[in-house]
Amino acid sequence: MGAIFQSLGRTLLAGFVILIAIILITGGAGARGGDHAWWAFVMRWLHVMSGVMWIGLLWYFNFVQIPSMPKIPDEQKPAIGKVIAPAALFWFRWAAVATLVTGLIVASMNKYLGAALSFGQGYVAIGIGMWLGIIMAINVWAIIWPNQKKALGIVQVEADVKAKAARVAMLGSRANTMLSIPMLFCMVAQQNGGL
Repeated sequence: MGAIFQSLGRTLLAGFVILIAIILITGGAGARGGDHAWWAFVMRWLHVMSGVMWIGLLWYFNFVQIPSMPKIPDEQKPAIGKVIAPAALFWFRWAAVATLVTGLIVASMNKYLGAALSFGQGYVAIGIGMWLGIIMAINVWAIIWPNQKKALGIVQVEADVKAKAARVAMLGSRANTMLSIPMLFCMVAQQNGGL
């Protein structure tokens, strides 16, 4: 068992093996393997998985990393800026893309994409959630990531530009944290009668 947990790849593989075993034991896929509803569900699951990664990292940055940085001795900060933050930002930005793409696929597969994006009757909550998610994903790629590259020294800039970029990235991240609260509510509200 220890060998599984020594490698992230083996841990993830084991998680998928357990998932497949559960599906097979319960007959979850069975005859439904070619069923549209089954694949729409699988796509929704992928949407939730990527969303957990995206928002989890967003909240990690805002609840843990940003508030902790002033407490970290200067000689230890390069470990954050050169190793941890770039890796976390890689998964953060690509999880944003995966969440957005899988969400649009789910809406398309379930034939409410246009109605949701135009706030059609019965799709207001999911429409608001989708637009908030789109705005947040654009913010990741157009504001947060370009400024983080400067702040972390991935792109070389003057010290004053670097400091300004760090602040802009932080404010963009805080904006996404703020928007994540109503976005998550709207996503859940649509299928549970919350709006």
